[in-house]
Amino acid sequence: MVTKVDCPTCGKKVEWTEANKYRPFCSERCKQIDLGAWAEEKYVIPGALPVDDEDLEGQ
Repeated sequence: MVTKVDCPTCGKKVEWTEANKYRPFCSERCKQIDLGAWAEEKYVIPGALPVDDEDLEGQ
């Protein structure tokens, strides 16, 4: 049985196989749209705020 997933960009069902070179996307277009969203910082990965060297000097 072939696993099917939803394209993260358009929601179309996509077969998760080696034959699909764009997986998990359905097409190069959807892949490029997602890459553009990352480049425009529409997506972020949560994490701790960076610590400044000045903050550490007072300790």
